[in-house]
Amino acid sequence: MDQQVVLQYLQEYRHLRDTQFALFDRHARSFGLTTKEEFVLYMLWESPVGQRQADICARLSATKQTISSITKKLWQQGYAEMAEDSHDRRRKLVRLTAKGRAYAQQVIAPAAQAEIDAMAALSPAEMAELTRLTRLFSKQMTRTFDALQSAKKI
Repeated sequence: MDQQVVLQYLQEYRHLRDTQFALFDRHARSFGLTTKEEFVLYMLWESPVGQRQADICARLSATKQTISSITKKLWQQGYAEMAEDSHDRRRKLVRLTAKGRAYAQQVIAPAAQAEIDAMAALSPAEMAELTRLTRLFSKQMTRTFDALQSAKKI
């Protein structure tokens, strides 16, 4: 395909992706949070049993230090607690306290509902196509970035 056509589509895709992240950023800032803090809170809100910090790091592509700092802040505010993982006692889970759940209900529930409403505005076929194409593009991005990293090591 013509490089110029690819670049035009890529530029439009980047703008759309950036618009989505900007919406989350604006929502987070309205509560005095960073986007990463909002995403951590979102993950904990979705997981009543809690999340391992390593899993949060992996999903958000964040450093251990960043996630540790965010969870410490949530702990200091009384929003999160550390709990023993019932499957592996050596591991700790971060989960929301009752106070944290109430806070997340104010912050995360409206954002989650906005996402649901936006997706629900699409037809089932459009939802499937959006998901299929995003998955395909993400796999291609992973392949090309992995190859880039491999080339740097040589």
